[in-house]
Amino acid sequence: MENLDDAYANAAHIPNADRFVPHWEETAKAFREKQLQAGRAYLDMAYGPTERQRFDHFLPSGPSEDILIFVHGGYWLRFDKSYWSHLAKGALDLGLQVAMPSYDLCPSVRISDISRQIAKAVEEIAKRSTGKIALAGHSAGGHLVARMAVGDLLAPEVMDRISHVMPISPVGDLRPLRQTAMNDAFELTQEDAIAESPTLMPKPTCPVTVWVGANERPVFIDQAQWLAHAWSADIIIEPEKHHFDVIESLEEAQSDMLQKLLNS
Repeated sequence: MENLDDAYANAAHIPNADRFVPHWEETAKAFREKQLQAGRAYLDMAYGPTERQRFDHFLPSGPSEDILIFVHGGYWLRFDKSYWSHLAKGALDLGLQVAMPSYDLCPSVRISDISRQIAKAVEEIAKRSTGKIALAGHSAGGHLVARMAVGDLLAPEVMDRISHVMPISPVGDLRPLRQTAMNDAFELTQEDAIAESPTLMPKPTCPVTVWVGANERPVFIDQAQWLAHAWSADIIIEPEKHHFDVIESLEEAQSDMLQKLLNS
């Protein structure tokens, strides 16, 4: 069996990759502090029993019932909501609420468990608004929001409110991950991988746009194209973007990414 570790390695192929994580952490912390000072942040809201089953909820300056939920990546192995708070800026500037959940990580749970945690998070967050719900997620988070789009995990009354789902640089077919060292933590069998692969699931009824950077690893472009093709979904391959900077457009209210997600 071919080893795909390098094919799915992002940092090794991104110039100055080591600068991104500290930048995200610092920028996100500053953003949260500003939102707290303005009285527009509710942090560490519980949606489940474990310490990581928490979400942050940011409010715009004016009234709004529509909400964007962003699900972070990290190969289901790393990170939490605290690294990404600043990505709420664009949607907040457009007058939406924004929520960002954390979730338990492999190997303490399975990927299928994480999918069900995110469904619980979305349903809990949905109680805090009455309007439309847009979902965006990056990398592993792209997989997780794609799982929500399928409709088998969310209550019908929540699913009916989903206005658009945007998997960004997603892993939609988990089967290749069995050929990486990460599977020591995932413990995916072929049956597990099939059962949790959105690309192998029925086309959603809600609008879906798959987004990926043109400078990403070829397998991520493949993964995005496989998902878009399977679902007859729109796909945007953004020029000059790689796996780490493709999400920066979420900070910009007038970015093509946010305009597509929120206005179509």
